[in-house]
Amino acid sequence: MAREELARFLRDRRERLRPADVGLPDGPRRRTPGLRREEVAALAAMSPEYYARLEQARGPRPSPRILDGIGGALRLDRAERGHLFRLAGVPQAAPARPVRTLRPYVAGLMHRIPDAGVVVTDATYDVIAWNPLAGALIEGLIGDLGDAMGDGGVSDGGNGGGDGDGRGNGRGGRPNLARRYFLECGPRRDAGATAEFGSIAVSRLRAAAARYPEDPYLARLLAELREGSEEFGDIWDTHPVRTPGHRAKTIDHPEAGPLRVDCDVLVVPDDDQQVVFITADPATPTARAFRELARKAARSGDRGSDRVPDRPADRAPDRSRGRIRRRTAAGAGPAR
Repeated sequence: MAREELARFLRDRRERLRPADVGLPDGPRRRTPGLRREEVAALAAMSPEYYARLEQARGPRPSPRILDGIGGALRLDRAERGHLFRLAGVPQAAPARPVRTLRPYVAGLMHRIPDAGVVVTDATYDVIAWNPLAGALIEGLIGDLGDAMGDGGVSDGGNGGGDGDGRGNGRGGRPNLARRYFLECGPRRDAGATAEFGSIAVSRLRAAAARYPEDPYLARLLAELREGSEEFGDIWDTHPVRTPGHRAKTIDHPEAGPLRVDCDVLVVPDDDQQVVFITADPATPTARAFRELARKAARSGDRGSDRVPDRPADRAPDRSRGRIRRRTAAGAGPAR
């Protein structure tokens, strides 16, 4: 437990808050900025003496319950809460379910790179956000998500209705890349892709199952994949351990034809999310196709979305578009 650092952190965050920030009246003139110690203690449901000792670097190690209370009282965000727990030397419990809202910088990054298609997935491989070029590139996938949302608009994220856990009910709900790969692509998939995305997906889902054992949506997804895909079960039983990185693929686009693309993954560790950037090598037919698809998306008014859909779609996913297969040395498609 880093008592001195913890004390400084608590004082700094307390002094930044105004009474109005936590719904308290300003009251008499205050001699120091921010909240009083006793106000923080009351908001955190702990004794003022104990809180004072923590700020004086004299207190015993606080429990997770006390730290949660302090985090709420001081209006700490996720990163600050994690820092608070680390200073106290207390392991922070994982959230009961995967985070499905986007941090502002992730939402901004999606729209600041117009030459790349960008897709964001949560820990279960649900697609939770995309930018316009990604919508144009992977039409079948993003079309399903647009139908689930109803308006294709942009908002600040949030957990929706669905079946009570903010998710869709099985197939026909919001798109899931693992479900799409193992259950929906069928014989159209390049068999060689199994060694790549198949094992990567199972590795991530195994980690999610260990991290979110009480998430009912994840449990249903895993049961559905095991029941519907012998391939998934075979890979699961090998306990694969894979990390995201660079992959090359060919996208069979219904308008532009075969597109040879690179996929690179940015991990958002605090939220257990992955941001996939789909790019083309400069001065290639694929790069020219990207520019044309981006222009069409702009003309159509597609803004992408950083909003999670509120309800599952009512129809089965369209399996006729947006196929992705791994590029092989002899694969078809325009040269880069």
